[in-house]
Amino acid sequence: MEGFLQKAKASSAVIATLDGATKSRVLRKMADALEEEMESILQANAKDMAAAEENELSSALKDRLFLDEKRVEAMARSLREIAALREPVGRVLEGWRNDANLRIEKVSVPIGVVGVIYESRPNVTADVGALCFKSGNVAILKGGKEAEHSNRAIAEVLQGVLEAEGLPREIISLLPDSSREGVAYLIRQDRYVDLIVPRGGETLIRYVSENATVPVVKHDKGLCHTYVHRAADQEMALKIALNAKCDRPGVCNAMETLLVDRAIARDFLPKAYEAFRAAGTELRADEEACGIIDAALAAEEDWDTEYLANILAVKVVENIDEAITHIRRHGSGHSEAIITEDYRAAEKFLDEVDAACVYVNASTRFTDGGAFGFGAEVGISTNKLHARGPMGINELTTYKYKIYGEGQTR
Repeated sequence: MEGFLQKAKASSAVIATLDGATKSRVLRKMADALEEEMESILQANAKDMAAAEENELSSALKDRLFLDEKRVEAMARSLREIAALREPVGRVLEGWRNDANLRIEKVSVPIGVVGVIYESRPNVTADVGALCFKSGNVAILKGGKEAEHSNRAIAEVLQGVLEAEGLPREIISLLPDSSREGVAYLIRQDRYVDLIVPRGGETLIRYVSENATVPVVKHDKGLCHTYVHRAADQEMALKIALNAKCDRPGVCNAMETLLVDRAIARDFLPKAYEAFRAAGTELRADEEACGIIDAALAAEEDWDTEYLANILAVKVVENIDEAITHIRRHGSGHSEAIITEDYRAAEKFLDEVDAACVYVNASTRFTDGGAFGFGAEVGISTNKLHARGPMGINELTTYKYKIYGEGQTR
């Protein structure tokens, strides 16, 4: 492991000095290679899917794990989108002259070696590898055991392009020891690793946060709310709520709790009940909502549960203040939405809700690097420092000060 990390650290000096045109060209070649090697990637994924069936993984996990031609093509498309993005390294963020006439520039630079720990979704291997490459960073990737064959196949395709271009394969590589002990070792190697990004279950996030000596940007659970305000367009609200819950229930930007203003609850909830019942959604509601619709009575823990399944908690609130209070108490700082035609209510919600992404009249499902125009994302950061929300190439840079003098002394 130490030998591997030494090579990764040495490779960071190579990738950090590559010019933007070269990085974009290599990324386009990686995209082509993914499509050319599609059959081997799908064969590897079939092994993971067979193991998932044997181990009786949940339908949500199997959906995340599954690859087909369309999803591999989407991976390649993401790489091309990342290649086309503006070069993130070497940007002059600020510039000025001080009293001594020194010219000072604040310039973006790569972070260095980035370790990313993730579960289930093999497309993350390609997305994160490409984002790190574009931003001049080495990527050390630790995927879940359930996607072992898929991740290895994708990583080998990317490494094949690196080697063909005369670049170290360690620039994008899988952690050689994927055991719990291997992860424990990685997150304490601040001599070689500059940032750890854990994205996955609550247990993983807590373990990494409590044990790492390397700086951590958390990509914590997505306990997202949609609040239907008394001034909502109810047809729009229903459309948005169905998308936020049912489009892909097993992802972090899916809605887990629906909050409905008391003033419209008796009108809106029966319509919502019929729509969600048709979508196969299991509803768990507070006592007041249960008096309006036929739903199971929610327990206190339901307000704090990220279901990652087609289950929805429903609560009636008195007004926008109670909705915001509920979100402050139970939200995870990921994505929150209000549906309203009232401008002042919308602005109050935007200003007072503390989350990475706050929406008016739109689905929380848009919290995504691709949807934001980033090509992909390393994850959705629920940190406030240094990155928040979808973490793209600019969030994978830090900065240094370059100071130009003409013989000044102090």
